[in-house]
Amino acid sequence: MAFDQVKMLQQLRKAQKQLGKEIIEVEAGDGAVVVQISGELKIKSVKIDPEMVDLENIEELEHWIEIAVRDGMAKAQEVAAETMKPLMGGLGNLPF
Repeated sequence: MAFDQVKMLQQLRKAQKQLGKEIIEVEAGDGAVVVQISGELKIKSVKIDPEMVDLENIEELEHWIEIAVRDGMAKAQEVAAETMKPLMGGLGNLPF
């Protein structure tokens, strides 16, 4: 492998490590549900404020969780794409 390719792989690993530390936080239901997702698209936590949840309406809570996870994943994908974008051009030259 050429020096440039090794350097590119090192930069890629560094970017992936950085994404693991990146945390995206999204809320739904005016803060009733808060979801944290890493830049690696892994759910780190789900918090539910019991004072804002009506246990008679579980469907509403399920909907808020769905919204928070969906929006969090979308934002995390955007962060990942922006982080990796400068590196992706050089990957076409790597032998796999």
